[in-house]
Amino acid sequence: MDIKAIQALTEQDMLAVNQLIEQQLQSNVALVNQLGLYIVNSGGKRIRPILSILAAKALGHTGNEHIRLATIVEFIHTATLLHDDVVDESLLRRGNPTANAEFGNAASVLVGDFIYTRAFQLMVGFNKMQVMDIFAHATNVIAEGEVLQLMNCNDPNTSEESYMQVIYSKTAKLFEAATELAAIITEQDEDVINGLKFYGMHLGTAFQLVDDVLDYSANQAELGKSIGDDLAEGKPTLPLIYAMQNGSQAQAELIRGAIEKADGKDYLDKVLAILEETNALALTMQKAQEEAEKAINYLSVLPDSEYKDALIALAKLSVDRKY
Repeated sequence: MDIKAIQALTEQDMLAVNQLIEQQLQSNVALVNQLGLYIVNSGGKRIRPILSILAAKALGHTGNEHIRLATIVEFIHTATLLHDDVVDESLLRRGNPTANAEFGNAASVLVGDFIYTRAFQLMVGFNKMQVMDIFAHATNVIAEGEVLQLMNCNDPNTSEESYMQVIYSKTAKLFEAATELAAIITEQDEDVINGLKFYGMHLGTAFQLVDDVLDYSANQAELGKSIGDDLAEGKPTLPLIYAMQNGSQAQAELIRGAIEKADGKDYLDKVLAILEETNALALTMQKAQEEAEKAINYLSVLPDSEYKDALIALAKLSVDRKY
């Protein structure tokens, strides 16, 4: 099953999600509407809401609660992106100017806050304390992950363990919530809830690791942002950590200098050569593939269906993509 087949399988549900997104982004404040429309039209994979839909459908869900769930997940993700782009001073996302580039940092931060709070308003509609608890905890962990990543910036001594904690917090935690909550709103038993929770966690980890690789290996036009952005921002991602572990002292020192100075333009070509020589990108991809396989194994709690097949396919596609 390829991505087009997965999109076709979820098309009607995603149309409902998009309608709810547009409805919930409406405000009496003109700038909120303007920036909200810009976000909606900016595209994106929408993989997180698709995960919620597929997981709920794989569990036999026939109601509409999964539409609300998927919308909340997308709102939380969107709010984090708005804030991230301000923190990272990013000017390009998905091949288009970022919201902060178009509307300014202040507007992006404040509309990000609006979207966060709108997400929590939608959560109340479930009337389930467990849903509120998981979403509130996930949002808090994401914020902690962003702070931890900020602390790790320009620090070449960042360990693999510390970086994996960043990945879990800032990326995998929302994947985890997206699938775990699909099991909770459909009132599954603990084994199914945990199976979908860990599927999401490992899938999110794989997804972020591949993003780390693509930052140094993708076609810039396909990626939709500049190659080497992580290096330019002084982020010690796993490819750089592996390169320092496996390279010569001189190679490690060069990468350390690049991370400390966060000057990607001067160092990028040399760092790319070191990543190739130390097999760092291949090692990171290997770890991503291992995470994807773990995710697939946790789907054993689901009955066979086209939705389960789609979840398996998404795990495989997460490590077999070019952007």
